[in-house]
Formats: sequence, structure tokens, C-alpha cells
Amino acid sequence: MLSVAMETRYNRFIPPASLPGQSSPSIEKLLTLRMYGQTEHCIDSKMALTRLACILVLLSTHCYFNVLAVILKTTNDAPWANEFESIELSCLIESISTNDPRIEWKKIKDGEPSYVYFEKKISGDLEGRARIREPATLVITNATRSDSASYRCEVTAPIDQKTFDEILINLVIRVKPVVPKCAVPKSVPVGKAAELRCVEDEGFPKSQYQWFRNKEEIPDDPKTSPKFFNSSYMLNAETGTLKFSAVRKDDSGEYFCRAKNDAGHSECGPQTMEVYNINIAGIILGVLVVVVVLLCITVGICCAYKRGYFVSQKQTGNNYKAPAKGDGVDYVRTEDEGDFRHKSSFVI
Repeated sequence: MLSVAMETRYNRFIPPASLPGQSSPSIEKLLTLRMYGQTEHCIDSKMALTRLACILVLLSTHCYFNVLAVILKTTNDAPWANEFESIELSCLIESISTNDPRIEWKKIKDGEPSYVYFEKKISGDLEGRARIREPATLVITNATRSDSASYRCEVTAPIDQKTFDEILINLVIRVKPVVPKCAVPKSVPVGKAAELRCVEDEGFPKSQYQWFRNKEEIPDDPKTSPKFFNSSYMLNAETGTLKFSAVRKDDSGEYFCRAKNDAGHSECGPQTMEVYNINIAGIILGVLVVVVVLLCITVGICCAYKRGYFVSQKQTGNNYKAPAKGDGVDYVRTEDEGDFRHKSSFVI
């Protein structure tokens, strides 16, 4: 293709054959044009060779530095697994020259680093639950919720020109929710407020909540379902509360709650909530009966008091009944002495 281009460029300077009646170009002029084309061809060839040489130099330099530098990569920097499953934290060595590099893994949780793999041994809380798969991938065989953290793979290669590289991997262990604790009122009068609660604290990520009535899911907005259109409630999927501002007879039924996240879901057992009508006539009659009973008790107490059943019969210490007089003896009490004395009298 280069020769075709040069031939095209050379032919530009060769004038077409003279037409009848026209003079032909001179030989000197043709030779000058031919020499000019050859010179330009040489210049273009040298420029092409120079460019090729530069490209080869760049490629060789890049390869040289790659060979003398330790470079890491990972297939997934944000892996996840369900609790008690296995998970791999990939740490792949893309290039290295050192035959026996130093490989370390560190766990970073709440900003505090700790060794997971050091001096070719698994340590810390992963001891007995993890291993290294060549060249540097960390395999956790029985992941638990405490393993959720950031992990850093570090490789040191003393012989390489770039002696150190690292990658950071964020691991999330998902935990299935446990059976939630549900609180459902047993009975509520018509028109009164009611609150149903559902709580679960073990799942990770944080659980979302659903409520069911008679095995049918309660929608977030009652206006979106014909069966719940007339109900007046607020459902909070974040906190698990179902609040009725004023219950209706149709709100009676069996309720249960479901807690769910990415790892699974759990449900509490169904509980019955009864909505009953308030008997106004019965309440009035009951109040009247209580009033009549209290009135009868009050009248009875007043009658008993008037008849003296509640008068005290106690005597004070100053009351004294004088004994019968004996013959020939008069008993006289003196105020100064505070006791009694007698005087003799003779009967003639």
C-alpha cells in the first residue's frame, strides 16, 4: 500500500502526454520532478521507521517494568455470603519476579487492623476456619456474622523494583432473621386505636417487615386493595409496627408478622384480634345497678346508727360505783388522800 501511495504521488508530477499541436515538456523538467519524488519517498520511509522504533521501545519498557513490579488484582472486591457458608477472598498476583514473596492478610473492623494470615499461618478468630489457596487467595470455610469486615491482602517482593502492593476487599456475611417477637391485642372495641408490633434483632442486613391477616398480606397503602380499602392503618416496614387509628369489625382476624432480608425470612405464629361493639344499654344498666346497691348500703348504715348499734358502752376510769353500806361503817373519800377511809359509828 505504501508503494501504491508513492507511485500515485510520483505520477502527480508527470505531466500527461502532449496533445497534437502542443509542445512536449523538457527532459530536464521531468528529471527534476522524478528526483523530487524519490527524495520525498526516502523521507517518509525514515519517519515510518522512527515511529516503529519508538513503539518498540515503549513496549519493551512497559514489559520491563511489569516484570520487575509486584502487581495484585482481585475478581471481586465486595463479596458476600450467607452465614455458615464458604467464601473466597481472591488475591491474584498478576506479575512478580520474586520466587518466595511475603504474603499477609489483615482484618480491619471498626478501624482496628488485626492479622489473619501472618508468617504462613492463619491466626485470630479465623484460626481453624480458613486457609490460603495459592498463590494468595483467602478461603473462609465457615463464615459467621463476626467475619463481616474489610480485609487487606499485602504482598512484599524484595527482588522486584516495585516491592509492595495491596488490595482491599469488603466482605459482608448475611444472617437470616430469627423468629420475630409479635404483640397483637386480643380484643379492641370498635372505633378505638390499636397497635401491632413486630421485632427481630438478629438478621443482617436489617430486616424488613410484612404483616398478614388471615394469611393475606396487608399492603402498605390500604387504598391499593379492595379488601383493605375501608381500613385506616399505617404500616411501617422498617420498624414492624401496624397502627390502626380506628378499628372496624372487618379488622378482626388472625395476624402474623414476617421478618425478611437478603438471607431469608422468619415468621411468628398467628394471633387473633377480636373487634367488638360497645353495648351502651348494658353499660347504663350496670351503672344503675351499682348506684342502687350503694344507696341501699347507705340507708342500712343510717338506720343501724339511729338504733344505737354503733354507740360505745365503755366506762372511764373516774366512774365509780360505791359499794353498799355495811352496818356501823361509813366510807368517806377524801380528795387530798386520793383513797378511802372509814369512820366508826355506833348504833344505839
